[in-house]
Amino acid sequence: MKTLAILALGLLSIGLNAQDIAPQFQKEGDNIKATYFHENGKVAQTGYFLNGKLHGKWKMYNTEGKKIAMGKYIQGKRTGKWLFWQEDILKEVNYTDSKIAAVVTKEKAKRVVVN
Repeated sequence: MKTLAILALGLLSIGLNAQDIAPQFQKEGDNIKATYFHENGKVAQTGYFLNGKLHGKWKMYNTEGKKIAMGKYIQGKRTGKWLFWQEDILKEVNYTDSKIAAVVTKEKAKRVVVN
């Protein structure tokens, strides 16, 4: 019984020290801004919803906080130019109606800061 009580207290203390990684949602005009987190507490994705569908700019980050993708949704469909980074490779993917229209790969690409 004593072992069970110690185990329960140990689990409780772990639970109290765990970071809150639940998604956050905030109303901004007609849109809902969403922020999702990795297990380590760093931001995984940020973007917007409109009428329950992905809408507007979305950005994705790896577990270290480096941007790995960004692009735009219109009424739940990927559209326009999306950028995907992997190490020093940049892929520019053009979407039309959520379908890939073209892909351009650039080696030795530096990350660009785009808000």
